[in-house]
Amino acid sequence: MAPRVLISDKLSPAAIQIFRDRGVEADFQPDLGKDKEKLAAVIGDYDGLAIRSATKVTPKILANAHRLKVIGRAGIGVDNVDIPAATAKGVIVMNTPFGNSITTAEHAIALMFAVAREIPAADVSTQAGKWEKNRFMGVEITSKTLGIIGCGNIGSIVAERAIGLKMRVIAFDPFLSPERAQDLGVEKVELDELFARADFITLHTPLTEKTRNVIDRQALFRMKKGVRIVNCARGGLVDEVALREALDAGHVAGAGFDVFVTEPAIENPLFGHPAVVCTPHLGAATSEAQENVALQVAEQMSDYLLRGAVSNAVNSPSITAEEAPRLRPFVALAEKLGSFAGQLTDSGVTAVRIEYEGLVAGMNTRALTSAAVTGLLKPLLADINMVSAPVIARERGIAIEEVLREDADTYDSVVRLTVTTDGLTRHVAGTVYADGKPRIIDIKGIEIEAAFGPSMLYVTNEDKPGYVGALGATLGAAGVNIATFNLGRAAEGGDAIAIVQIDGDIPDAVVAQVQALEHVKHARALRF
Repeated sequence: MAPRVLISDKLSPAAIQIFRDRGVEADFQPDLGKDKEKLAAVIGDYDGLAIRSATKVTPKILANAHRLKVIGRAGIGVDNVDIPAATAKGVIVMNTPFGNSITTAEHAIALMFAVAREIPAADVSTQAGKWEKNRFMGVEITSKTLGIIGCGNIGSIVAERAIGLKMRVIAFDPFLSPERAQDLGVEKVELDELFARADFITLHTPLTEKTRNVIDRQALFRMKKGVRIVNCARGGLVDEVALREALDAGHVAGAGFDVFVTEPAIENPLFGHPAVVCTPHLGAATSEAQENVALQVAEQMSDYLLRGAVSNAVNSPSITAEEAPRLRPFVALAEKLGSFAGQLTDSGVTAVRIEYEGLVAGMNTRALTSAAVTGLLKPLLADINMVSAPVIARERGIAIEEVLREDADTYDSVVRLTVTTDGLTRHVAGTVYADGKPRIIDIKGIEIEAAFGPSMLYVTNEDKPGYVGALGATLGAAGVNIATFNLGRAAEGGDAIAIVQIDGDIPDAVVAQVQALEHVKHARALRF
C-alpha cells in the first residue's frame, strides 16, 4: 500500500505533484491545520504530515498519530512542532534549513536601505501631497561600517551583498574562523568592538539563552551615536523597550524590524516611532523561497517514506533502519560529549577531532560525528541539526577529523572528542555500558566515571582536604539536592574534577557561590 501524506497547510502544486509522481498518496487540505480538533481526528490515517507555520503539532495531535512516521516543515523554524513529543513517538521531524537564506538576507538589505533613506515615511508624505523634500535627509550606505552579529549561512550572504555595496563589514560570531572571515572579506571582531565601530548593525543569529537580549540597554548606549539597527532573525535578540528609549533619546538613529518578541505584533514599543520601519515577518516571503522549501520538503519526505533515507532531520541523524538499534546509544553518547564541550566553550572553535576506538569504529561514524558536532554547536546555534551540522561547520571553517582504531584498551568502545579553540584545547571521552546508557570516562586526561543527567554541575579544583565537604555544604545550604557525585584527579594534591548530578536546575547564584570556594578553579552548570 502506498504511503499517505496529509498536507494541512498551503503548499505549491508542484510540491504536491512530486509526492504523486514518486508514488506517495498526497491528501491536500490546506485549511485543516487551523482546526486542531479536526486534525487530531484524522491524523491517525497518515504516514506523513507536510506543514508550514499554520499547523501546530501538539502532543494531543501526536497522541492520535498511530501511523505517522515523518513531519516535514517547509521552512527553517519548527517552533510549531513539539519536538520532544514527536521524538517520543518515533516521528522524524524534517525542515528545509537553507531554502530561505537568500530571501531573508535580501530583506535585511532592503530594510537597511529603507531605514537609511526613510523610504516608508517619505512615501506616505509624498502620496499625501506634502512634498517634504527637506524633511527626509537620509544617509549613504557606501563606505559605512556594517556590523553583522551571526555570520553563518544568512549572515555571510548579507556580508557578500554589503561588500558589493562598498560597505566595510565587521562580524561577531564565536564560530567564525579567521580563515572563513578572510574568505568572506569581513573583519572578525568582539561584540564590544562591533558596537563601538558599526554605523549599521544587522542580526543573523538564533534565539538562545546566550543570545537573548544580546542587544540590551547597556549595549545600545555603548554603540556609536547615530547607529541604525536591523533585525530579520528572531524576536527577543533586542530589548525592544530599551531600543525605543535609545531611539527617543536620539542615540539610535533608526531601526528596521521584521521580527518581534510577541507575534503577531498587534502592539509593540517600537510602533509609532518615525525612525522605525516594521514588516510582518516577511523574511521568507518571496515566491521563490516558498517554492524552494515546498519542493525540498516533498522530496525529503518521499525519500524517507519510500527508501528510509533521512535528510535535514532535527531530531535524528542519517541512519539506516538496519543499524539504528545498535547505533542509537552511541549517537546519544556523541551528542552529549559534544554538548559537554560546547557548553564549556566560549571562544571560536577551529577544529574538532573525534576518535573511535574498538567496536564503535566499525559503525556508521559519519552519523556519530554529526551528532557530536550538533551537540558542540547547539548552545549557540539552536536551529542546527545532525544533518546540517557538518555543512555549517565547514561554512565556519571548522576542521573536522575522524580517527578510527579497531582496538580499545579498557572498554569495548570508546569515543574521544578533542575541541580546539582560539585559546585552548578541550578533551573528553566516553563509552556506552551494557545498559545502553552513555558515560563520561575521561576529562582532560583525568579518569572519571559519570553518567549524564539532565542537570549537572562541573567543577575543576585543586585536590585539597576540605574541598568536597565545602562543596556539599554549599549545595545543601542552597537547597540543591545531589543525585550523584563523581570525582577524579590527575595526582594527589594536583588538578581534580567533580561532576555532580543535580535534581532540578541549579541557580546561577549557587554556581557563583561554588566558584568562590577555596581551591575551586572553575564551576559551570550544564544541561543535557
